[in-house]
Amino acid sequence: MVDLAHRSGDRQHDLKSEKRKAQMAVARSSLERQTMLLLTSSKTLLRHPDDQAALQCRDGVFYQIRLSLQLISLCVTDGVMVFDQNRYITLQPNDEPSDLGMQLTASAAIRQLMEMLEMVRMTSTVGSVVRERLVSALDSLCEMTQDFTDSAYTPHHHREQILDFLEECRFEMSNLIQPEQDQCESLRSEGVEVTVERLNRRLKDLRKQLQIVAMDQISDVFRSNDDQTILSSMKACSISGDIDGVEKYLEKFREHSEHIQEVCRLLHHISLNDHLHIHTGHSERNLRALAPLTLLAGRTFCIHPSSRIARENLEVFCDTWAHNVNELSRLAKESDAAASGRIAAEKQAYMSLPRPGKHGTTQKPSKPITLDVEDQQKMAKVGLEMKLLTSEVDAEAEKWDEYAENDIVKKAKAMSSMAYNMYLFTRGDGPLKTTHDLFTQAEFFAEQANKMYKTVREFSYEVPGSPEKNDLSATLEKIPIHCQQLQVLVKSPTVGKSATFSKVDSVIQETKNLMNEIAKLVTACFVCATKYEIEFRGASNSRGALPEDYQQRSSRESTLWRRTPSIRRTAPPPLHAISTQDI
Repeated sequence: MVDLAHRSGDRQHDLKSEKRKAQMAVARSSLERQTMLLLTSSKTLLRHPDDQAALQCRDGVFYQIRLSLQLISLCVTDGVMVFDQNRYITLQPNDEPSDLGMQLTASAAIRQLMEMLEMVRMTSTVGSVVRERLVSALDSLCEMTQDFTDSAYTPHHHREQILDFLEECRFEMSNLIQPEQDQCESLRSEGVEVTVERLNRRLKDLRKQLQIVAMDQISDVFRSNDDQTILSSMKACSISGDIDGVEKYLEKFREHSEHIQEVCRLLHHISLNDHLHIHTGHSERNLRALAPLTLLAGRTFCIHPSSRIARENLEVFCDTWAHNVNELSRLAKESDAAASGRIAAEKQAYMSLPRPGKHGTTQKPSKPITLDVEDQQKMAKVGLEMKLLTSEVDAEAEKWDEYAENDIVKKAKAMSSMAYNMYLFTRGDGPLKTTHDLFTQAEFFAEQANKMYKTVREFSYEVPGSPEKNDLSATLEKIPIHCQQLQVLVKSPTVGKSATFSKVDSVIQETKNLMNEIAKLVTACFVCATKYEIEFRGASNSRGALPEDYQQRSSRESTLWRRTPSIRRTAPPPLHAISTQDI
């Protein structure tokens, strides 16, 4: 188990997918706790081999261990596992799939429906296939919300509010999917736009209401502190030999565990990102599996009250349950922070929009114009392409999280956020409200790209001659060309709305091209840094507080980058073991 912990930990750091990382972390944490449970439950069964409860408890722990091992296999193979009856456990009919990342929740159902609505808004058409998908998505959402409305712990007024929001969503959906007959194209397009906007607002209101209900129930559970009282009392009764007391608190624990599992299910429904989705889902699964095993451990102790091993087994199960509840408390705080916006549940927009006349922007800006919906739809495709590129750059930058002061990473993330702002502009959202805002952001984007070019060029001096360096240099030399083209486009004068739209389209297209090269550049830098083990240092660490535009000397001693021996390299063999031929 120790060897597996080391190997799975190394693999967890290598995984690129946040979902797989979270699943690996959950599996490793579960195995660590279940190892102790396996030890005490096996000792109890050996001491009391005729006890059926002890046998069921030990077998239940084995089953959970095999599920955790299968989850590790799922992560290692990225979901592609060859089924082998002798190697992997066969899930029972009522079991959930191993990959809880694919499990639908209320939050995921709302997100999927809003993505479908976005496509409808862009195309202004609702065909028969799209109509069926929209109705099916809304039905799935209604099914997910039943965990909230059917809960005995949900207050009546909250239940009524959820049902009212669902009814409003159904009403708006019926308006959206109605037949297109007797409507001209312009009226139909305008009606779709308005209906989609209203339906999106209803879905956001529903999501907020579900978050309120879930967090209220979680707060009530932890405020009462019944969990700690029951477990402490049960352990105290077991130590004193009070069997009647143990049985009484076992019944209270049964009722309380059902409430905890229900609350955890609601928390899973409101999870906003992959990390929370995986951890809350597996927290619910672990608590659901652990509750009956704890009851079995308590039953064994009640049958054998003088058994020291049975008492120890019950105490270990109680401690494991308390540990899982503490983990649930931490997840609840993270979910609340994400829901209230205190944590970046989604990509944060880059808000440092420079003022006119700063950062090289034009002193006499063109007249600001706000694009209408039709113009935004025309450039929606290139906007979506740019959004995909920002995700790609973020994914590459996340590989370097351990280098918090790395200038390449910081510049890449800043440029990704600026490009994401420009994507939001094509949808009519975000902080960029007018064409002048867009052009100012584009010019600042080009300046940041030029600064990144200088940083990467200095980094390239430390890379030895190799095919990787050639690829890096080839990509690097394209950056100034795109920067110049973007700056020329931004400064070109325009007269009239048609010319302004053409300029906006060209600026976004060129920004996308530049972003594409930035993505390739970040990847090439990471490949070189990994292969040649180049240590990263930020300017703030190695030079103190210097201006950002301060020109670094070309001396090798003053560079921000240097290569160091890797700790993964094996130590050199003893001198006497080296032959003349080896030398």
